[in-house]
Amino acid sequence: QLADGTLPNATLARYLVQDHKFVDAFMVLLASMVAHAPTLEDRVPGARFLGLIAGDENSYFLRSFDALGLSEAEINAPPAPVTKRFDALMRSAAASGKLHEMLAVLVVAEW
Repeated sequence: QLADGTLPNATLARYLVQDHKFVDAFMVLLASMVAHAPTLEDRVPGARFLGLIAGDENSYFLRSFDALGLSEAEINAPPAPVTKRFDALMRSAAASGKLHEMLAVLVVAEW
C-alpha cells in the first residue's frame, strides 16, 4: 500500500505517532551506549547516529505530523501496548550499564 500510494493517511499517522514515541527511548538507549563504549573510536559511530536521529529524523516526524494535519491530541496519544513494551526494554537496557545488553537491544531496534 505504501509503494502504490494507497495507504490510508490514518494508518500512516498511527504508525508515525507510535514510531516517534519509540525514538525517545531509542535515543536514551543510544546515548547510554555511546557513554559506555570503551574508546573514542567506539563512541564516534554511535554519536554520529545519535546526531542524525536528533536532527533530520526528528524533524521528519514533525513535518509529517503537520502534513497529515494531526492535532496535539493525536500526536500525544498514549503509546500502544507494543510501543510501551519496547520503550521499557530500551530504557531497561540503557539503565543496566551493560554495554552488551545495550548493543543487543540496539540491533533488534534497528533491524
